[in-house]
Amino acid sequence: MSDISIIIPILNEEKYIKKCLDSIIDSDYPKDSMEVLLIDGGSQDKTIEIIKTYQQKYPFFKLLHNPKKIVPVAMNIGIKEAQGEYIIRLDAHSSYPKEYFSKLIEYHHKLNANNVGGIVKTDVKNKTIKANSIKLVLSHPLGVGNSDFRVGVDEVKEVDTVPFGCYPKSVFKKYGLYDERLVRNQDIELNKRIINGGGKIYLVPDIECTYYARENFTDLARNNFANGKWNILTAYYTKTLNSLSLRHFVPLLFVLSLILPMLGAIFYTKLIYISLLSLISYIALVIIISIKLSSKDTNIFYLIASFLTLHISYGFGSLAGIWEVLTKGIKWKNN
Repeated sequence: MSDISIIIPILNEEKYIKKCLDSIIDSDYPKDSMEVLLIDGGSQDKTIEIIKTYQQKYPFFKLLHNPKKIVPVAMNIGIKEAQGEYIIRLDAHSSYPKEYFSKLIEYHHKLNANNVGGIVKTDVKNKTIKANSIKLVLSHPLGVGNSDFRVGVDEVKEVDTVPFGCYPKSVFKKYGLYDERLVRNQDIELNKRIINGGGKIYLVPDIECTYYARENFTDLARNNFANGKWNILTAYYTKTLNSLSLRHFVPLLFVLSLILPMLGAIFYTKLIYISLLSLISYIALVIIISIKLSSKDTNIFYLIASFLTLHISYGFGSLAGIWEVLTKGIKWKNN
């Protein structure tokens, strides 16, 4: 078996780290052919304490420090430290089935790929009605768009990006390391760089992992505000929209369809009807979808609130990103 280096950026993961590490221990991949590099950004909870208890029994778990806290820096620290022929990027908020690593390597050999990944199934740790509603929204095309790795595919497919990818280590020598300017979207940007350089990335339907989503509206809003903001900042720092797709900007367009006509109504009052039409159309669609999704494990009002929280926070995050870009430009101009 090929030697693999599994890299996991971590920061305050005490709620999820055990599930993640246990799934790695339970994998069918030979433990003498793997190392697990846990790159900590300065956790203040019990994350480090938990990891150290695992290290006493499983020496392939190695703990490294990430002084800059953010994911791309953690990944680059891990890549430079890694001894394996293949680099596998994991997320601490997830758990992985027994055959996850062996299948990744198997398909690498079959496809001669630059990156291989699988389907992400969204779940929640605590099965409350609210959490189940959020989970359902984060698995639905209205919530996440046409993302193949979330909605699924029927056969091996060449794609632009995959989550939790498995790369030959040589990829980073050829295409470069992670862009450390990007707090979010660093995987998407790296994968686009690989594609633009002639590389091949494949999504494999019989490789699956489980991602544990946020379970309350505050965390959902905070996470998606940051996602929306970093869509804009990613385009700004990389000077291209190439690493993103239309679905990343739909929430921004929706929020603008509400705000801009309202501002215009100051000068021409009938423009307010455009905002009302956009809002009513959106609410009607969300209600119809929520009725269809509603079950004994969910609640129609939580479903509606989940869609609203997801889209509005994402859209306003993108607006915040635009504002940051504009203010940075003004500062530079004045300097």
